[in-house]
Amino acid sequence: MELDSRKKRILQAIVNEYIDTIEPVSSGSLIGKYGLDCSSATVRNEMAELEREGFLEKTHTSSGRIPSSKGYRFYVDKLLNEKNLTLNEVRYINSKLQSKVNEMEELTKIATNTISEVTHYTTVAIEPNAKKQKISEIKFVLIGSRMLMAIILTEAGIIKETIIKFDRDINQEQVDTLNVIFNNKLKGQYLSLIDLPIEQYIMSEMSYRVELIKPIINQITKLINDESNLYLKGANRALDNPEFKTGDLAKRFLGLLDRRDFIEDILDNDEDFNVYIGNEENGLKDLSIVTFKNIVAGKDLGTIGIIGPTRMDYSKVISVLKYINKELNKDINRSLGDGKEGNNSGG
Repeated sequence: MELDSRKKRILQAIVNEYIDTIEPVSSGSLIGKYGLDCSSATVRNEMAELEREGFLEKTHTSSGRIPSSKGYRFYVDKLLNEKNLTLNEVRYINSKLQSKVNEMEELTKIATNTISEVTHYTTVAIEPNAKKQKISEIKFVLIGSRMLMAIILTEAGIIKETIIKFDRDINQEQVDTLNVIFNNKLKGQYLSLIDLPIEQYIMSEMSYRVELIKPIINQITKLINDESNLYLKGANRALDNPEFKTGDLAKRFLGLLDRRDFIEDILDNDEDFNVYIGNEENGLKDLSIVTFKNIVAGKDLGTIGIIGPTRMDYSKVISVLKYINKELNKDINRSLGDGKEGNNSGG
């Protein structure tokens, strides 16, 4: 449903005021503060109309109104203006992002920690679905007479590793052969192809017994299907919000954090950006989740989600997300440029 320009300005002012004060909003509090060019009576009439249309709700304890789920949705989709971060916030974020990391996947953890600290909301992150990743390289390293380390590198820069134990001795020549065979068969393929049938066509080219190949296949399959790729930071921060002083919402929030599959389903999508506004139907009553796909230097590092009350400061959250992602890309591109310059100067 479309609103006229005056209703949009009033709804935007009400949402901003409620986010700032967590107090039901009256017509009198809006006119001077938000520069509405109309009388208090006109604002009251427009607020009543917005309530009838489902954008506002009236509380039992006050004559003022608060945004409904529908009101928040319209605000996020149509009225949201990004906030300028404070100088202190920019300095803090930049200091956190200067951390040295050895693997691209660490960038998502750094971003997740920083977002939680700056926004004061709970932040979760999930790696890209492993089964949707293409294999860049598989490497086996002999670390004992009966033990291998298997390292899988994907084209997205994600590294997975696991230890494989055998019931008999293996030697370096066998390991070298495994490296050649597995890379010939699997390089450029999706990880989802790693399942027991692969055992058949790899075995067809090897003279080794099944005792050597089967533990490798089993362990790598377990690694790919491992669900421990959900990272959570700041679980207690959301509880500092006034809404959580009442036990009911706090319980629902903590219950949501226990619903791992539900959170993973929300985060594991192909959209670059999304906002889930809480309501009874989607199981997020009075809670919201903002999701953002963390793409750095063209690589999908997974999705970050910020969980908070529906009174979440959406413009602040989105501004922080975009700024951090921009800075990560800037730092990575600068590093790549420095590396190229170093290579050229060495030649």
